[in-house]
Amino acid sequence: MGQEITASQEGSEKSAGERDSQMQQSGEGGQRYVETGAPIGVRGAETAAPMAQDMSGRPTKARVMDIIDPHLPGAGVLSVAVISPDEQGRHAVLRALGECQTSQIQEFVSYPPNLDDAPQTLNRDFDVVLVDLDSDPKYALDLVKSICINGLATVMVYSAQADPDLLLRSMHAGAREFLTLPFNPGTMAEALVRASAFRKAIRPPKKADGRLLVFLSAKGGSGVTTLACNFAVSLAQESGQKTLLIDLNLPLGGATINLGIKAEHSIVNAFQNLIRLDSSFLSSLLEKHGSGLFVLAAPSELAATAQFSEGAVDKLLEVARRDFDYLVVDAGSRLDLQHTHLFDESATIYLVTQVGLAELRNSNRLISRLSAAGSPKLEIVINRYDPLKLEIAEEHITEALTKPAEWKIPNDYAAVRRMQSTATPLVQDDSVISRAIRQMTRAVCGQPATTEKK
Repeated sequence: MGQEITASQEGSEKSAGERDSQMQQSGEGGQRYVETGAPIGVRGAETAAPMAQDMSGRPTKARVMDIIDPHLPGAGVLSVAVISPDEQGRHAVLRALGECQTSQIQEFVSYPPNLDDAPQTLNRDFDVVLVDLDSDPKYALDLVKSICINGLATVMVYSAQADPDLLLRSMHAGAREFLTLPFNPGTMAEALVRASAFRKAIRPPKKADGRLLVFLSAKGGSGVTTLACNFAVSLAQESGQKTLLIDLNLPLGGATINLGIKAEHSIVNAFQNLIRLDSSFLSSLLEKHGSGLFVLAAPSELAATAQFSEGAVDKLLEVARRDFDYLVVDAGSRLDLQHTHLFDESATIYLVTQVGLAELRNSNRLISRLSAAGSPKLEIVINRYDPLKLEIAEEHITEALTKPAEWKIPNDYAAVRRMQSTATPLVQDDSVISRAIRQMTRAVCGQPATTEKK
């Protein structure tokens, strides 16, 4: 038995050399997606995909099945990757999978040329990864180990040798199934049922990205931070879902002051650690308000806080939207961020303005820019609105804004001063402002508007 393992290891060095030689001849790296022709771990690479064969022997570039077998309870819809340089063994696996009628199956005609990016790609795109051990046992086990480290995909291995030592090494590498060729009837189906049960146990259902709601000021001093903070608190309460407020109104963001929060970390920590920025790291930077709202604060000290790339903002938004149902951003007057995801068509921008010549002029310019195709949904908010003290007629306001404002927040100086003195959000008290803001958030949640008392 031990001599056979040694022979296999010696053969693996030879097959590894052959693999490297084949990669050099192809000029692209031997590992390719059969469907797209892109090397594993390299996105968007334009290469000629090697030809595989379908079940009938006809040449094809892809092998994708979208059939769910009702006779395979528990297996459900699984995306499966088959990795093997050996065509005969690979076709045996594909035949067994075809009998199970699993969903998406994709074959790879050689091992990946490196173990850096390929495991991440496989874990992201597949539920099950089937790896051939015989073509290069040592490299195959290294691949299995790299996929299983911090990965969610179920890794299965197969071999023509019923070798107990090879089985043990496979289990130590993280493989959950060791299958031997030729496959007995029902073996693959049973393995897929177990893989499906394991997937359901560890992988939560994929959640849609959270809604992005951006508060943008037409002019400094329009009260955008006050509105953004109170809107976020109300949204967290009305929706009952995870809501995050990001203070991007740098360098003098005031969300923590409005909410009475003392933050240990800030958005700068996220921008300075982009490589580490994931769900876990982001959660360590957040503060939680008594309302249930999470807050990513602006820095408490003046520094070079405004120096960050558009890519940094996009990375932060992408991570945050995966974890939160609603993402409220106080963008202040940061028009320099117009090329980020803040201004994507999936976002809703609340343009906060007041009834004044400068504010209406700026609003008109912004509305023209934000009304182009592919722009975000735009809702106009007139803050500190007092119909009894208007110096500009309503029709002229509508003409300047090019459309009626969706929201009018009444002027209540006493309520705002009380909030600033006590650090108690406006929406936690009853006032004309809190009722108007609550109507805005109920509209976002899809709840009916409340009837206003006369």
